[in-house]
Amino acid sequence: MTDLRKKSLRGVITNVIMVALLIIVIYILSVSLSDNNYRLKLVPIIWHLCIFILLGTSLNLTMGFLGQLTLGHMGFMGIGAYTAALSSLALERAGLFIAKTAPPLQLIGVMLGCSLLGAIVAGIISLLMGIPALRMRGDYLAIVTLGFGLIIENVIANLPFAGGNGLAEGTASANLYQNGLGINSRLQAQYVYFPILLTIICVAFMFMYTTSKYGRAIKAIREDEIAANASGINATYYKILTFTISAFFAGLAGGLYAISTSSLTTGTFTFANSSIWNSTFIVVMVVLGGMGSLTGSIIAAIGMYMLNYEIKNGAWVAAMPQFLQSIFAFPMLIYAFVLTIVIMFKPFGLMGTYEFSLRRLLFRKSERAIGGEAK
Repeated sequence: MTDLRKKSLRGVITNVIMVALLIIVIYILSVSLSDNNYRLKLVPIIWHLCIFILLGTSLNLTMGFLGQLTLGHMGFMGIGAYTAALSSLALERAGLFIAKTAPPLQLIGVMLGCSLLGAIVAGIISLLMGIPALRMRGDYLAIVTLGFGLIIENVIANLPFAGGNGLAEGTASANLYQNGLGINSRLQAQYVYFPILLTIICVAFMFMYTTSKYGRAIKAIREDEIAANASGINATYYKILTFTISAFFAGLAGGLYAISTSSLTTGTFTFANSSIWNSTFIVVMVVLGGMGSLTGSIIAAIGMYMLNYEIKNGAWVAAMPQFLQSIFAFPMLIYAFVLTIVIMFKPFGLMGTYEFSLRRLLFRKSERAIGGEAK
């Protein structure tokens, strides 16, 4: 067996072991924690973390690796969320599916199918938008994508079957496949491994994309688009491809969001609002973790979400003096402060362009020895 194959095999084995350990830890927590702490607290956190990891890593493909500033990422998430919810509602109304009585394989199949449908629709719309928009650069592209996000929000809000008198009003309930929105907490806990495994597969695909010839091409475009074109790289093709893939995974995150929430509103998928579900939060997440590092986006997604969770639910906030509590009442100020501190000391984000590799950490000495022998 060659040295390259040995490295690849070690990487696969290490990743499989890590995924198995993660699932074992979650299983132990599900057994040891009370139903109130596990089903009502930990499970929603896991679902939301998976969604934010998908959003952060997918936006990093465009912002970090491709070097194009886009501000309408949540618009693609909204497309995915409403497509998934409407398609599940159609299945329920056709009498083909009821979540409470569905066997496990059927429920997983419908969740996966609806989420993938939302991702495909988001990808197609991003393709149609990207063909003219990605010929622009810098601030012009940012303005176009920002406008696109606002258009999506208003279009969905005014569609009779999705906005004003549809999913956003009057039909929200605890069951996604009963009324088109959100499976209940019991089913979320029962199928908590679904978003985890889906997120792992998606992040693995994005990692392979960034380390392939496509990844090398978009990094070359990021560094100097004119030089990349002169070298024979079709910059327009790679920009549209990366933009479409990024939107696809944002749509998939939207599908997971539709599954895990009890209601949908177009105000969620905006550039900026009072909650963490907005494009600004995702952009800050990418910059904080490091533009050009999927690992950084994962760390930043977990860190920023847990910071937001602790600010809103932590007992330590309630124990603070009144003037400090008034500051924590505006969490966006806290995020801005954290981002400012990080950028001051780490201008390229927490991870820069570095990708953490457990295989490289565990087998560094042996690989160095192999490399020394080869020399």
